[in-house]
Amino acid sequence: MANKPNVILIMADDMGFSDIGCYGSEIDTPNIDRLAAAGVRFSQFYNTARCSPSRASLLTGLHPHQTGIGILTKDDRPHGYQGSLNDRCMTVAEILSSAGYATSLVGKWHLASNIRQVNDAWPTRRGFDHFYGTLAGSCSYYQPATLTRGETNVESEATDQPNYYYTDAIAQEACGFVREQAAMDKPFFMYVAYTAPHWPLQAREEDIAKFRGRYDEGWDVLRERRMQRLRETGLLADAVQECDRDPAEPAWEDAQDKAWEARRMEVYAAQVHRMDQGIGDILSTLEETGQLENTLLFFLSDNGACAEVLPLDGSAEAFKKRRPDLDRLKPRNGAELQVGNEPAIIPGPEETYASYGRAWANLSNTPFRLYKRWTHEGGIATPLIVHWPTGGLDNGAIVRAPFQLTDMLPTILEAAQVPLPTHSRQDIPPCEGSSLLTALRGGQASEHTLFWEHTGNAAVRRGRWKLVREYPSPWELYDMNTDRSEKNDLASSQPDMVNELVAQWDAWANRVGVVPWENVLSSYRDAGKNEEEAAG
Repeated sequence: MANKPNVILIMADDMGFSDIGCYGSEIDTPNIDRLAAAGVRFSQFYNTARCSPSRASLLTGLHPHQTGIGILTKDDRPHGYQGSLNDRCMTVAEILSSAGYATSLVGKWHLASNIRQVNDAWPTRRGFDHFYGTLAGSCSYYQPATLTRGETNVESEATDQPNYYYTDAIAQEACGFVREQAAMDKPFFMYVAYTAPHWPLQAREEDIAKFRGRYDEGWDVLRERRMQRLRETGLLADAVQECDRDPAEPAWEDAQDKAWEARRMEVYAAQVHRMDQGIGDILSTLEETGQLENTLLFFLSDNGACAEVLPLDGSAEAFKKRRPDLDRLKPRNGAELQVGNEPAIIPGPEETYASYGRAWANLSNTPFRLYKRWTHEGGIATPLIVHWPTGGLDNGAIVRAPFQLTDMLPTILEAAQVPLPTHSRQDIPPCEGSSLLTALRGGQASEHTLFWEHTGNAAVRRGRWKLVREYPSPWELYDMNTDRSEKNDLASSQPDMVNELVAQWDAWANRVGVVPWENVLSSYRDAGKNEEEAAG
């Protein structure tokens, strides 16, 4: 076991394609950039467009629909998905644990519909020996709901500490696990699942101060600068010719409340920067304990940037009713919790609960269009950085071949020299992906077709061609070699290709158990509920 690599998966939450320095951002991320400089970057790696499905696919090597999590973590049976990891999948933690690895999850889980009672979809029942984090999705950074250690609720750990900040706590816990394992004679697998930079916009004032004034020029200028950096690094080669603003958003010169708008992005940047500082602490701990050289480390995001406007339901009171965790939040300064995206609410402090809006999400996704929940590039394209000093990687290289989350588990198992189990609790489908190691080491990766579906939005990618649909609109066809910004729809001029890819997508959807979005919507309408409630 001495030569087996440690494995660390680090996942950001709701972070756009170009939100880190080595992918073109003006946000300071020196530690992530350091990993990229000494590792390998991917220019065409994909998640599944939404939080829970991405996490399910990342950990199991299956498409999310196969795991029971096709949308989020609501139990929509009998007309939809069960919203929890089912018994027909195995997590990478379960597999590595049985192979002698110590296993840890630090941070966000969001793969169980029941987050109040211990059940088989909790991390401690899915292969993780050690767990410190949150079972729910988004939450306050100062008082995270469902904060759990092992199987015990420890929300009081946050409320009892005057300087508690969840992003820092995740890094501290991860460093503690690394130090513990340094004394053990076996490798470890650690999944570090940050909630940063997911809303709410909450950050330490000293971090926000680092970005004061940086966004005063507005989203148009900054988007062009990010695009220029992406061109200079060669990440996108010649696949993007233009970088247009979302037509639904105003030009910066026409924007109202510019100081407030700039503040929103300053807080978002501070959240990304604080996550980067925590990653730096983890790297330092690996170095201090002599484990960095033989640690295979991945960094990526669970979906594209988020354009959601708070409150999601149109009113703060309605939003609070759907989010009972907000009722328990009592800001330490005694102020009332302020929910919403309006200039009167200056985001950052503990008593605010806001998001940064569509225009800034458009910047985060430079140069792509659309956002989290869509299967256009803005929803599914993520940075992926892989770092493994003793792994024989083609360090400094950019891998341009397309891959997706189903490829992560086979990569980890090949690196760890652990075979995929041939028997398990029930009938588990074979892994849907293939290992990235050949590509990481400079070899020619074998081409395979990629598939997506989320709330009716769908896509298939085969070689240079991508067929994509925004529900309920018709299919669109794009040439990814020249048009990754998806501006020139070729569907009408390439009908044979469209028909061929539609047939492939239909066969895949049937095989992996995609529940037609129309069926889910119908069940919600029958219950007097709307599409937003169906989508979670």
